[in-house]
Amino acid sequence: MNLHSRIYVAGHQGLVGSAIVRRLQTEGATNLILRTHHELDLVDQAAVEAFFVAKRPEYIFLAAAKVGGIHANSTYPAEFIRDNLAIQTNVIHSAWKCGSKKLLFLGSSCIYPRDCQQPIREEYLLTGPLEPTNEWYAIAKIAGLKMCQAYRRQYGFNAIVAMPTNLYGPGDNYHPDNSHVVPALIRRIYDAKIVSAPQVTIWGSGTPLREFLHVEDLADAALFLMHNYNDEDLINVGSGQEVSIAELASTIASAVDYKGQLVFDTSRPDGTPRKRLNINRLHALGWRARIPLRPGLEQTIDAFALTRS
Repeated sequence: MNLHSRIYVAGHQGLVGSAIVRRLQTEGATNLILRTHHELDLVDQAAVEAFFVAKRPEYIFLAAAKVGGIHANSTYPAEFIRDNLAIQTNVIHSAWKCGSKKLLFLGSSCIYPRDCQQPIREEYLLTGPLEPTNEWYAIAKIAGLKMCQAYRRQYGFNAIVAMPTNLYGPGDNYHPDNSHVVPALIRRIYDAKIVSAPQVTIWGSGTPLREFLHVEDLADAALFLMHNYNDEDLINVGSGQEVSIAELASTIASAVDYKGQLVFDTSRPDGTPRKRLNINRLHALGWRARIPLRPGLEQTIDAFALTRS
């Protein structure tokens, strides 16, 4: 990828897209193409086609998606499958049709079967049932990666697929109901400290194990893959750092100096019991994550605190 090419980052105001933009700017990209949701609704097929015809982006980072945690997925299943299918279908098809050189599609580790052998290898995709609490989003993402593979096979379109693990970092969504686990815990525990609440209630048992990757590491991996990877097979992107939800909550409480009690509500769903990616394929290419969990969480908490002051 030439950094002076026309580069379109779809979803540039989100957690992932904004990190990719920051990294591209740091690397010296001079011709970024960015559109807000108000300026370009990616669900609108005609609008997307007109945009690609007018701007002719050469490289695309497809980071736009409708995302959320267990509550959001359970509450809005129709929107999660409909909007994500529409977004990726419109962008991938228009990119190919308008002659774009390369597209990076960003999926999610939730596409893998619920009870996968650990750590999860790329070839485990579609070998078992999905986790019911996020199957709508997962099915849409599976369709997106298969569309990339199909367009490569039939049309020779250079679409590559990266499958990140659970992400966190500055610029995340801290909505009280619709956020992922790290921002949800940061908001809940930080606010509890501010009002001196005696306890914080956390969904589930606290026993599920999760792998977390700082979004700046993902942005670094995204550029690395755009420069160096051109194969059909999806490729996992992870940190190799695994922690239980209880340990994660305790680390966040320590980082914000919250002294209250953490109470786990076992009447709430846990989600997938364990989800750690096998990242040997990416390591073999020469890329590794660099940001440890505790410093990454502290940086994220500092950024969140600025929004509350």
